[in-house]
Amino acid sequence: MRTVSRRLALWRSDLEGGVCAAPEEAASEKPGKPRKRGEPGEPSKPGEPEDPETRVRVAIEHRGDRTEFDSPLRQDVEWQFTDLTWPADIPPGTFVTVEWHERKGEAIIRTTPLEEPLRVDGVEYWHEYDPKVVTRDSRPDKSNRGAVLHTVRKLGRVFDDGSAVLTEELLAKRSGLGRGQKGAFLLKNAIDQLIREGFLTRVTGSVDSAGHPSYPPADGQATADMVFYAPMVEPIPTESHRNEHWVTGFIRKLPRGSQPTQKQLDLYHQASQFQDIGPLKPGYTFVQKHHRNS
Repeated sequence: MRTVSRRLALWRSDLEGGVCAAPEEAASEKPGKPRKRGEPGEPSKPGEPEDPETRVRVAIEHRGDRTEFDSPLRQDVEWQFTDLTWPADIPPGTFVTVEWHERKGEAIIRTTPLEEPLRVDGVEYWHEYDPKVVTRDSRPDKSNRGAVLHTVRKLGRVFDDGSAVLTEELLAKRSGLGRGQKGAFLLKNAIDQLIREGFLTRVTGSVDSAGHPSYPPADGQATADMVFYAPMVEPIPTESHRNEHWVTGFIRKLPRGSQPTQKQLDLYHQASQFQDIGPLKPGYTFVQKHHRNS
């Protein structure tokens, strides 16, 4: 029995729309003819069009549970399994492995647990995920800082680890905070807040003739002021630690070439006496815990 496997990351639209991309083999080697309306047992009524849908059995295996669906196989941009109901605890960006079992005409969709669950910008990930999709598929909160962060994540150049860079010029144009002195004031305050919270860092990058950003700066390109976003990734504490208020901070990636300040190093050494936060590797800094509204 031939089995075809495909690994992909789920977008918010997949989760909300109840769909999942199907391997091409599921469409090219359909298990039987498309059914006509009125089947089984009777032909379709005179003048009634054929239903082009092929329905296949799809099973979602997640956290030890298995849920089965009689799923229509439909083509949008690509072939998709549709009419699925995703578990509520699967966030956007989660990787799934889609296995197509040709002989059975069945698809199995599986998540893969992380060895150590993580919290990314406040969202819990218990299964493997794609950092680039997590960054791109963000949903902003209704605040100035939320609008700025969303713009950087949505329009910036995203790297494999989920970090992103965007020119301050484009950020000012597309953040939606307005133009003129008032817009500049709101933008500055929002960026300053995000810098204090550890989300953003100001850096110098470069842009090519088409305006595409590079960081670090590329030779021969015009330099530009940019903001660098790095996702806040921290271990999810065990139940026994959830109410321990002495936890003081977390490790965050810095832009390439940057180093933590002496104050951040002092805060890290102080916190590490009480919290197992791991080593402070080159290219990373320590951000003291603070209160913020999500």
